[in-house]
Amino acid sequence: MKNLTRRRFVLACTALLGTRAPQGTALPASGTRWVLPPKRPIKTIENTWIVLKDGTRLAARLWLPLDAEQVPVPAVLEYLPYRKRDGTRREDEAWAEVFAPYGFAFARVDIRGTGDSDGVLLDEYLQQEQDDGLEVIAWLARQPWCNGQVGMRGISWGGFNTLQVAARRPPALKAILPQCATDNRYTDDAHYVGGALTLDNYDWGAEFKNVLVGPPDPAIVGDRWHEMWLQRLKVTPAILAKWLSHQRFDAYWQHGSLAIDYSQIQCPAYMVDGQIDSYRDFLPRTLAHLRVPRKGLMGPWGHQYPQFADVGPGLDWVYEEVRWWSQWLKGADTGIMDEPMLRTYLETKTAAEVWPKDVPGAWVAEKIWPSPSVVPAIWALNTDGLGETPGAEKPLVCRSQETLGLTKREWFPWNMSIDLPPDQTPDDKRSLVFDSPPLESSLAILGNPVVRMRVKSNQPVAKLAIRLNELKPDGKSWNVSYGVLNLTHRDGHERPTPLEVGRTYDVEVPCYFTAHRFSRGSRIRVAVSESIWPLVWPSPRPVTLEITTGASKLTLPVRAGEATELSPDIPVLHDLVLREVSANPESLRNYQVTQAGPDGKGHVLIHKRLRQPPEKLADIGTVVSSGSDWYMSITEGDPNSSLWRLEWFDNRERETWRTSTRSTLELTSTAEEFRIKESIRAMQGDEVVFERSWDNRIKRDLM
Repeated sequence: MKNLTRRRFVLACTALLGTRAPQGTALPASGTRWVLPPKRPIKTIENTWIVLKDGTRLAARLWLPLDAEQVPVPAVLEYLPYRKRDGTRREDEAWAEVFAPYGFAFARVDIRGTGDSDGVLLDEYLQQEQDDGLEVIAWLARQPWCNGQVGMRGISWGGFNTLQVAARRPPALKAILPQCATDNRYTDDAHYVGGALTLDNYDWGAEFKNVLVGPPDPAIVGDRWHEMWLQRLKVTPAILAKWLSHQRFDAYWQHGSLAIDYSQIQCPAYMVDGQIDSYRDFLPRTLAHLRVPRKGLMGPWGHQYPQFADVGPGLDWVYEEVRWWSQWLKGADTGIMDEPMLRTYLETKTAAEVWPKDVPGAWVAEKIWPSPSVVPAIWALNTDGLGETPGAEKPLVCRSQETLGLTKREWFPWNMSIDLPPDQTPDDKRSLVFDSPPLESSLAILGNPVVRMRVKSNQPVAKLAIRLNELKPDGKSWNVSYGVLNLTHRDGHERPTPLEVGRTYDVEVPCYFTAHRFSRGSRIRVAVSESIWPLVWPSPRPVTLEITTGASKLTLPVRAGEATELSPDIPVLHDLVLREVSANPESLRNYQVTQAGPDGKGHVLIHKRLRQPPEKLADIGTVVSSGSDWYMSITEGDPNSSLWRLEWFDNRERETWRTSTRSTLELTSTAEEFRIKESIRAMQGDEVVFERSWDNRIKRDLM
């Protein structure tokens, strides 16, 4: 997924990159301190063509040291569908201009069928994308300015395909650095969460339709741009119906999922993510399963690079990447592999409590992961709350409530000003809650909390939603982590089976990775519900669950020891977001959520409005703007009253060239099937050049 809010922070943060000298340097095994290499003047190549074996031309933008042909350098690749020319231009420049001077080439390549590259794109992470990536890496390695050593980095899509291409083992690819990525396309890439259908599948799908049909820039491809654009429009698929046709972890999702076989990765890997990013679980999993030299870093931020941290504190990331790539692409002993395998920011308050200020806390380090310093602590879910020993086994009733979940809202925190989960008390009051006694001392957890629940259902299809909260002495409840499980997926996501009505099951609901210190005097709260809308689609019929206390339990990954400052010292960038908000308070008006209801009939309507106002890219003269409207509604007591409707638009113009695309979707359901409507509309100036809509009905597959 692509985060529109990242662009807001690029210009504010660019000046901080590369201008702040590290306060400390790494100490390699040799005992001499490694320092950043001297900077070299660089040049930018606006566009060059990488011609593939089948004749397809991929568009690339390059940054090179001026003397690279005399003194060849390693190349680092970022490979995306998000338009190098006018989509990620500012982000690419902000990175390349502080990174390449340290003796690297940076290549930003448009995937086939996107931006200015030839061809069409029909879906995410296709075999063709990987095949092309192998050719791109080989092309980079044989350029006269390259020393034959290539690295691959990227965030989100770029992180996913970094893992996927590395799994193909191209000979010239010597190391990777994926950020905010995933090793499992089914459970951890917006589509399905715990086997339940998520709203973000449709948010991303509506935006992705605009990615699929974006026009090439005539300034790069010439007069053929219009023919290329029409070709993309004519073949664009009903992508959301395709994703909805695969409701279990089948071969479609297994393709490109590293979790099928981690041994495919044979080069060193450095995984990075943020604690409030939806993809964060990939980091501890890959650290645990890879068998190559590897590192991980988890910050307090969301779906951003560390130098653009929202929420902060951020890191002067160029220093760390120069160390990583120098180690593996230049053969320098930078000391980076002598350090702990995992470094993470242990928060003492949640991001929602403090945004836009930095999250309070400290960096901690674990020599290896999984860490022997993290031990399980078990709390029983008893009728009188969380207890150290199990109480009597008693049944408690938990009924589906279609409007429960409004304080959680979404899987992917798109914009922190509106998407961070607020005080959970309104939803807690409607859930089964299990509170611990007030903590006599602080309690740090690092890892994935797990709830094991004894449950039975009156319906063959039902869910369990778990929210792990910190209940503060002032009565406010803040979300620390959560998990969702479609109970038909209790034995795995490949072959779900219906629940036998009235049968008791012991199921496990893992929650997302977290690094959090509960404060002395707070209570640990487990909130249990069947519903968590609009994060996931409701079960087909109203559900009554029976939860057995005493036999159900919470396992917390408790970390022993005190938090220590990050060592060696990566310079910390404080209050990036606070400075941005202070400098541009009007920007918050471009991101709004309004909620009507629940009314007397139990009906609720949410409207979320995101706008990226017109921005002129002065050096190329293009003005870009984009935005979306989300409409989500439901009525209490009727799960099939749920409606998700989204619209995305993407505009660009320059002199006599003006194009726009707009995509829409609408999802509704009955107990037996989903109905998904999609559309795409493209305009050149004031003329509609293409328009198409789809209306598909798809059987619910235990969903």
